[in-house]
Amino acid sequence: MNGLNKPTSGKIYIDGRDLWEDPEKIRDFRFLTGLVFQYPEYQLFEETCYKDIAFGPKNMGLDEAEIDRRVHEAADFVGLDPALLERSPFELSGGQKRRVAVAGVMAMKPRILVLDEPAAGLDPEGRDDILSEVKEYHKKTGTTVLLVSHSMEDIAKYANRVLVMSNKKIAMYDTVEKVFARAPELLELGLSVPQVTKIFLKLREMGVDVPADVYTIPYAVKMILEAKRRREAGESLVLPREAKKEGGAAGC
Repeated sequence: MNGLNKPTSGKIYIDGRDLWEDPEKIRDFRFLTGLVFQYPEYQLFEETCYKDIAFGPKNMGLDEAEIDRRVHEAADFVGLDPALLERSPFELSGGQKRRVAVAGVMAMKPRILVLDEPAAGLDPEGRDDILSEVKEYHKKTGTTVLLVSHSMEDIAKYANRVLVMSNKKIAMYDTVEKVFARAPELLELGLSVPQVTKIFLKLREMGVDVPADVYTIPYAVKMILEAKRRREAGESLVLPREAKKEGGAAGC
């Protein structure tokens, strides 16, 4: 998307413009898309966190005042303590290094931010921190964020729309709700679904009348409470045979 590699077939369009129509203007696109690779902390190289975050804006030809503003703004977005900016990034913890690397891309203010497994290798708290900060960044700046992840829990919690790839083709592209409502198809493609979705599919397989599109814990709790209310009201929780077939196997 930023012209690092030319596609072997087909074309790439950004804002209706062919990325490779004029190779001499490819540089114009490179600042539109920011890439955060898996384990981005391995790409840190400057003496201080400040210099590392400032590297991209400096290459954009910005003046020192604007660079300084962007460094501090990006550090704030990722929750990096300002006191750490003058320290070597190699003295920081893994989670802090990840924040520095992500801040370095945010400081360039790309219109599209691509994150490849941004929470890989982090503990649960670190995962939630990083992804929550990215979501907040999206809300405040309007930046398009593409999150590449194999964690269906992360996708269910943070994404608005989901694009599923299978055999180099787009298998699904829809809202999170509609994609996970097709959980049996996802499982057939060899992909995973959130654990809570598997549990509800298993309940349906056992004949319990619960929805098949449950993909988050809050929604699961709501549906369990609804099932409890129905049972106390004397309503049946037995799933009709036809609906049971539609639910598919849970694959737990």
